[in-house]
This record gives sequence, structure tokens and C-alpha cells, in this order.
Amino acid sequence: MNHYIVMQGLTYEEDKEAGLIWSSQQDKGGKTPHSWARVKEVKQDDRIFHCVKGKIVAISVATSDSEKAVNPVGTTEEQGVLVKLQYFELERPLTIKKYFNELRTLLPVKYAAFKQNGDGNQGYLYPCNEELAIKFLHIISDTNIYQVEEEQLELAIGTVVHTERNSLIPVITETEAAARRKMRVANEKFKALVAPYWNHKCALCGIELPELLRASHAKPWRECTSKERLDPYNGLLLCRNHDALYKQGYIAFDGTGLIHISDRIPSMNYAMYDIHAKMRVLRTENNKPYFRWHRKYVFQ
Repeated sequence: MNHYIVMQGLTYEEDKEAGLIWSSQQDKGGKTPHSWARVKEVKQDDRIFHCVKGKIVAISVATSDSEKAVNPVGTTEEQGVLVKLQYFELERPLTIKKYFNELRTLLPVKYAAFKQNGDGNQGYLYPCNEELAIKFLHIISDTNIYQVEEEQLELAIGTVVHTERNSLIPVITETEAAARRKMRVANEKFKALVAPYWNHKCALCGIELPELLRASHAKPWRECTSKERLDPYNGLLLCRNHDALYKQGYIAFDGTGLIHISDRIPSMNYAMYDIHAKMRVLRTENNKPYFRWHRKYVFQ
């Protein structure tokens, strides 16, 4: 199961009524923008978050794979790509800017649906990584299920439950469970691939206890292609301490494997975090592109 964010605007009501999304595949210059081409990737059971005027207003489930088709709600005979959907509208839309501080760190560097000020990017269909999808689902649950139930109890009408909310609950539950399962299985497989490259020890401190070791992506999960997510050269085996420092951009490694330490950690505190300026990892040439990406986009 994959997740997407679709920017619909004025087409939302017609698309919802018809139970679909549709995109042309050629602009006026004869090219296909990435956000249009992505519609061809959608498969049955994929999930789509529908954004209208800066708000997530619905979640939908793809009821079929994408297919070539003329837009059934359009006024021309232009050929494009269509996906049939079952829409589940939210009683309370998720306003992106209201929660943007929580969402910003989960956006990919490339092909993000939203700008760094919370405005939507121009385009149609954008990828939504599993971490971002889970965050959306948590906010939607809080505002559309739990908060509504609390208000109903206060009004002494707790037995009244909207049909829309009843149908939304299993969609949220199934979507989150599938996203977490996908990440867990992939991470377990990734660790099994990465560990032998680092002799089953933390690359920095040498800890060997498996329960304390994690396979850290240099290029994070949300930025990776399916292949990069399982590429062992995109990984370091690190203890939980150094894994946290690496993921949050407090440390990085250059092309020689030498550690770089963020100015956010005062040098007087290096020992506290079990780091020092001369540490290095035994990288290979295949690690270098991923290390470079991490230094550029994650290290601060």
C-alpha cells in the first residue's frame, strides 16, 4: 500500500461525486509534469489524502489500478489517466498550517506537497511517505473521532454516531496498521542487510548487543526510492545513542568516513554523548553518495 496527496481545488466536488481522480498526461509544451505522471503509479487499495485550499478534507481508497481514460467529468475528449476511488470525507478538515510545525520535518526534500511556509505546491498528485501518513491519521483521529466523541458526551448525546465517522474509523485503523507493518518489515530486512557490513557492531563505539543496535539510513526513509530503502550502503549500524544523533543531524560523516559534529553540541559535552572529533567509520565508495546526501540535507 502506498500513500499520496492530491491537490484538487475546484475539481474536488465533481471528482468526489464521480468517485475518482483524473489527470492529463501532457501540458501545453508536450511534457508530462511529475505530479501528473504519478497518477499512473496508483494501485488498488492505495490511500489518497485530498487537499483543498490548504486543508485535508477527505481520505480515499483506490478501488482499482490506474487506467487510461477520458475525463468523465471534463468537457473535452482529452486522454489521460484515471483512478477510481471510494471517498471518506472528514467532518473536521485538517488545516495544514495549523499543524505544520509537526508536519514539516516529515516532508521530503524532493517532491513535497507543501512549501516550507505550509502553502501547497503547484501540481496534482504528490507522494506521501508512511511517517507523514501516520501523522495525518493521528491528527484526523484526534479531531474527527475522539474530540467529537468527547463533545457528544458533554451534550449527553454520546450514543449518536455519524455514519461517515463509523466508516472512517476502519479506514484510519487499517491504513495506519498497514503503514506501520510496511515500515517494520522493511526496517527488519534493512538491519539484516546492513549488520554484516559493520561486523554486527556499532560503527562508532563497537557495542555488539543486538537489542541496542539500529540500522540507520543515511538518506532517510521518506526520501528514498524502494531500492534505496533496502540498499545496505545507505546504512550504518549504530547504537541507540549514536543512531539518534545521526538521525537528528547532530553528527555526519564525510567521504573519508571522518565524523562531523554539529555546532549545536558544545565541545565540552562531547564525552557526554560518547563522541570526539577524530572518530571515523570504515566507509566504502558505495557509502559516499549517501553520506554526502546526509551531510547536505540532514546534518545541521
